[in-house]
Amino acid sequence: MRRMLVLGLAAGMSLMGANGSASNMKVIANSAVKGDKVSTHELKDVYLGKSSSLGDGTRVEPVLAKDGPAHEAFLRECLGQSNEQLQIYYHTRVFSGKGSMPKEVRSDAEMVAYVARTRNAIGYVSAATDTEGLKTLRVEDALAERKLITRVEPEYPEILRTNHIGGVVRLGVTVGKNGTVESIQILGGDPALAELAKTAVKSWVYAPGSRSVVEVTLAFDPRK
Repeated sequence: MRRMLVLGLAAGMSLMGANGSASNMKVIANSAVKGDKVSTHELKDVYLGKSSSLGDGTRVEPVLAKDGPAHEAFLRECLGQSNEQLQIYYHTRVFSGKGSMPKEVRSDAEMVAYVARTRNAIGYVSAATDTEGLKTLRVEDALAERKLITRVEPEYPEILRTNHIGGVVRLGVTVGKNGTVESIQILGGDPALAELAKTAVKSWVYAPGSRSVVEVTLAFDPRK
C-alpha cells in the first residue's frame, strides 16, 4: 500500500554557508582542492560515482563515514538518501562492475586524518570537529534543486519481493513551475521496478519554482 508522506522541508533551507545557517555537519577537503565552495549537485555526482571531478575540474577522492550524526546529516542534506539506500546503490554498482565504494572511515578523527594526508580528498565531519589545516567547503543548493513537499512510496508487490527482485531505480523527473511532475524518464534499474517507481513519482509534488529536471533514486529491498 502506498504511504503518503508530507515532508516539512523549507524551500529556502541551506547548509552551513555564507548565511551562517546551522547544520550538524560540514564538508572538508584536502588543501590541494581548489575553491572554497561546492554544490549539492557536485557532491551527489562525486559520491554516486557519476563524476570524479568538481565543477571547476578538480579531481577529488570522496571519503565516506560508516555511520554517526555527521553521516546521517550528509546523506539527508547532500545526497537525499538514507544509509540503506546508499549501501544498496553501491552494492549494485560493485556487483554490476560499474564502480566501487569510496574509502570508508569509522570516526571524525579518522576522517580528518585521512583527508589531511590524501591529496584532493573530500569528506565530512560533525560541525564542531577541529579541522585546522583543512579546507571547509561552503555547500550550496545546486541549480535551484527542488524541495519535495509530498511523496508517495511505490508499491512493492509481494511476488517480486519473495523472488528477490530488487535494486535501485533512477529516474529523471521534469518538474513544472507549479511543482507537479510533468514527465519521467527511466535512467536505470529493473524495468518492472522502474514502472512501479514511475507510477508513484507521478503523484509527487515539489515546491513551486522554475521548471527543472531532478534525479530521483528509489531503492527496493527484498530483505525488508
